Amino acid sequence: MPSLDPALLHWAVSSAAPGADVTEVRGLRDGGSPWLVRLSRGGSQRSVVLRVGTDPFPLHTEVAALQLAAEHHLPAPRLLAAELADDPPVVLVEQLRGSSMIPPERPSARLRTLGRTAATLHAIRLEPGPALPRRDRPIGSVDFAALRRQHPPQPLLQEAEQRVADAPLPRAVVFVHGDLWQGNALWTGDTLNGLIDWDCAGTGHPGIDLGSLRCDAAICFGPDAPTDIRQGWEEVAARPATDVAYWDVVAALSTPPDMGWFPSAIAGQGRPDLTQEVLLRCRDEFLRAALTRLDAPGG
Repeated sequence: MPSLDPALLHWAVSSAAPGADVTEVRGLRDGGSPWLVRLSRGGSQRSVVLRVGTDPFPLHTEVAALQLAAEHHLPAPRLLAAELADDPPVVLVEQLRGSSMIPPERPSARLRTLGRTAATLHAIRLEPGPALPRRDRPIGSVDFAALRRQHPPQPLLQEAEQRVADAPLPRAVVFVHGDLWQGNALWTGDTLNGLIDWDCAGTGHPGIDLGSLRCDAAICFGPDAPTDIRQGWEEVAARPATDVAYWDVVAALSTPPDMGWFPSAIAGQGRPDLTQEVLLRCRDEFLRAALTRLDAPGG
């Protein structure tokens, strides 16, 4: 079981609440980073989250994204401190209240809220830079094309790759989260408290986030659920979403060919019923529908 370096714990306490007592330290992912640190001082309680990196670049992105989110009053954790030149690089944020557990039934109100929140991000124009680079797909840190080459060929995924390669890439320069799914949203009831894990953020087309949310909704709640995401987005954007089918295909290709680690990640969010077999079937159904719409006017 991993343990948090005492020196890093001391830095977190000194940065968040000097002199506070540590009441709990818990690894939030496989027993390790990010670390939840609960603090007590003078009768008051505070909880912070410490992310310890191996590669500083994702944490540079996280910091830049959280700073931009704060400037625009977006629902995101408050950045408390960061030491990106250290070994290891670390980022400390306030813990947000709420749960990321995925309900068993289609939560239309939540899905529309996620669509509306994504549209709020996408109202921010953003030129690419070193910390917030141009993105062309969700979860840009994972080479899904390389994963596909390591697995037996799947005709559906091969067709999708070819169709995307043959289509002109829709361009836009707006702020994107880059890894939007229900596991990165914290709720109290149907109230969204915030979005977390901004290390894939950058600039790109709104469809990067819209497709990611729609694919997630489809694999968790069935083929009609993505409609809620689009309705919420268009409500705030006050215009129709464009190139939806294209970005749905890109989102489906931004999953492991065999769904890889997705079943365990989703099971950790309260949906063990979404087995590898179920996720593959739902992903492929979503992808087939997107390919059918790809050449239709408006997608």
